[in-house]
Amino acid sequence: MKSSLTILFFFLVAFASAQTDEEKLVTTVKEFHQALVNKNTVSINQQTDKALSYGHSNGWVENKTDIIKDLETGYISYQGFKEDSITVAINGNMANVRFVADITATMKATTTTFHLKVLEVWVKKGKRWVLFARQAVKA
Repeated sequence: MKSSLTILFFFLVAFASAQTDEEKLVTTVKEFHQALVNKNTVSINQQTDKALSYGHSNGWVENKTDIIKDLETGYISYQGFKEDSITVAINGNMANVRFVADITATMKATTTTFHLKVLEVWVKKGKRWVLFARQAVKA
């Protein structure tokens, strides 16, 4: 009886602490945004697909190499990234993530806060999610 209770206890603890795919993806999304703020290009490299298309609200589109280079050179820097109203739709190994964000960035010595609606497309490769595409529009 005692061993049955122990097994049940561990099962319940494991079940209670297990995140859903949606929760794991939201965590990954927020980690990616913080990597942008922290200029953590190693993390950004790991969290993005080699075919990344990263569209800004002004029509500017960057690829993976551009994002990393622009952060490393200081061409653009992010001071804040606050997401709100995150929704996730997973279909197999692909997911759409939509949210509203206030993003503070500096480019060419001008700091601006943007209020944006963002769509990100994530692809699951193995056990981790990588960003495949992103497009933002002014909210």
